[in-house]
Amino acid sequence: MKAILMLEDGKSFLGETEGLKGERIGEVIMNTVVVGYQEMITDPANADKILVLTYPLIGNYGCSPKFNESDNIWLAGLVIKEKSRIFSNWQAKESFDDFVKRHNLLSLYAVDTRTLAVHLRQKGSMLGIISTNCFEAKELLAKIKDFSKNKPLGLLAKISTEKKKQLGLPGKKKIAILDLGITNSIIRQLESLGLSLTILPFNTTAEDILRIKPKGLIISGGPEEITELEKVAENIRPLIGKVPILGISSGNLVLAIVLGVKLNKLKTGHRGVNYPVQSPCSFKGEITVQNHAYVLDPGSLLKIKGLKITSYNLNDRTVEEIESRKLKILGVQYAPSSPGFNEVHNVFNRFMKMLGRN
Repeated sequence: MKAILMLEDGKSFLGETEGLKGERIGEVIMNTVVVGYQEMITDPANADKILVLTYPLIGNYGCSPKFNESDNIWLAGLVIKEKSRIFSNWQAKESFDDFVKRHNLLSLYAVDTRTLAVHLRQKGSMLGIISTNCFEAKELLAKIKDFSKNKPLGLLAKISTEKKKQLGLPGKKKIAILDLGITNSIIRQLESLGLSLTILPFNTTAEDILRIKPKGLIISGGPEEITELEKVAENIRPLIGKVPILGISSGNLVLAIVLGVKLNKLKTGHRGVNYPVQSPCSFKGEITVQNHAYVLDPGSLLKIKGLKITSYNLNDRTVEEIESRKLKILGVQYAPSSPGFNEVHNVFNRFMKMLGRN
């Protein structure tokens, strides 16, 4: 079945789709991952996005429930070059095609993703629409324009847990997690540290967080919906300096908003698995996983007493990590993914040390 991706600047790309019909509108972003398509598809941080995977062949190792980052698919749509006709992996339970169809994800394939990636790199991320119903440019552009004027809010309410959940080992060191879109891989790392985890709805107040007497608070990653993150920031503002806080990706943006730090949006964002970062006090670098469009403004960060920039992106010198012992905060804009089988990212070890100082 023929389908089209129309971008808000009028550029269009033809492709094909199977099964699901209809239209989906969202911000068109691209990710350069070679593996990890299932994780990208199920990551709540990509909610309502049309995701373009730049690697040309997708699906060659199939899909398995163990690699889901959440229980749902939050994407508005998916765009790829070629679907693999076979899959081979001892962990696979189904094909990529079956996975996509089972979750009713509108996916477009046989697209010239190289040209599309170059266009997005030059012009920046923008809104787009995938359609199997209409191919008229004027009509599709009108729908995109209407969507941009009336974009629905309340994304965090859909993604976050509806009620408090308890995970990990009861009786152990208790950590509260403000769920903006916590991923399964992050939870697994925290559980391996032997922590007692209390997952809280995104709109939980500071008073309610203190009531459960946590040793520390983690504000998870999730969609970069700035208006909603500002409301989260107001809720947790009273906790600054009282409880050790780790902010991850969007959680780091929440910390920045609380501190009055300006946020800058990147042209195309950092989305991939090979972004190098480095501490300004070390010659040692680290390769990180990143999936964000916003960064913290270094000028406004330097005005805050006791706050240090502890990591920069080596490609463009954007801020990737902040820390303050006085304010008891640690924030990372990259994703602290496990460096290997059953291993824990060093960020969580540093947070554990912060808890010990509390």
